[in-house]
Amino acid sequence: MRMWSLTPSVLDVKGIVACWRESLLAQAVLAGNTKGYTHHPQLNRFRECEDPLLAIAGYLAPLVDEADRRGYHFDRSKILRKPDKKLRLDVGNEQLAYEWRLLLTKLKQRDPNAYTRMLHMTPEAHPMFRVVSGPLATWEKVIDGV
Repeated sequence: MRMWSLTPSVLDVKGIVACWRESLLAQAVLAGNTKGYTHHPQLNRFRECEDPLLAIAGYLAPLVDEADRRGYHFDRSKILRKPDKKLRLDVGNEQLAYEWRLLLTKLKQRDPNAYTRMLHMTPEAHPMFRVVSGPLATWEKVIDGV
């Protein structure tokens, strides 16, 4: 499961579709509607919120917004709660930098043009995240060479 801390606007089609599906699965886990993935460590950042379903709604909404912008058809009605656009979660700058390198690694293989275009860009966080000085998240599984 990869729920990117990066802005959805930098994800390629495979990345945004996978993120949407995996985030819907995360929402189902947080709502108690599935038995799988219940202990997935990436869910901790949502579980630590006072209202985890509100937090995941805030994560899902920008994915749908980006899909709409691109002309994709994500079903906004699948978001169980109305998002609070003021809700922010912290993400460490080292986490964001790692995810950027990971995304570039993936794009180098599946979309070399996007890779070249993004190579000199600065990573931007998903709208619900506030970038703070900090390390990789404890839930991150680091891939060698990234």
